[in-house]
Amino acid sequence: MTQTLDTVFTALADPTRRAILSMLLEDDMAVTDVAEPFQMSLAAISKHLQVLADAGLISQEKRGRVKWCKLEPDSLRMASVWMQSFGQFDPLDLDLLEGVLRDQDLIPPEEV
Repeated sequence: MTQTLDTVFTALADPTRRAILSMLLEDDMAVTDVAEPFQMSLAAISKHLQVLADAGLISQEKRGRVKWCKLEPDSLRMASVWMQSFGQFDPLDLDLLEGVLRDQDLIPPEEV
């Protein structure tokens, strides 16, 4: 479990990877769509996606010619449970997390 937690926290340490996770809160996305808002190559984004996949934070699936990414929140839950064991952290509320990320303009506002 420690190695898995280390992998999750290492993945979360990078702001680009956190932004990618925020984007995937909305829906599954094609790799090219994930890469669009970033000023880096598709190869660099692919490396970030691989780190997230290795940590279990996302899954990737090829549909036809397009590779899709999906958020896998179970790894975040495991990290949350670990932090709660210190008694200083509330349970991870993914809805609250989404609201915070929206407030910080890390993900677009909800469409009505």
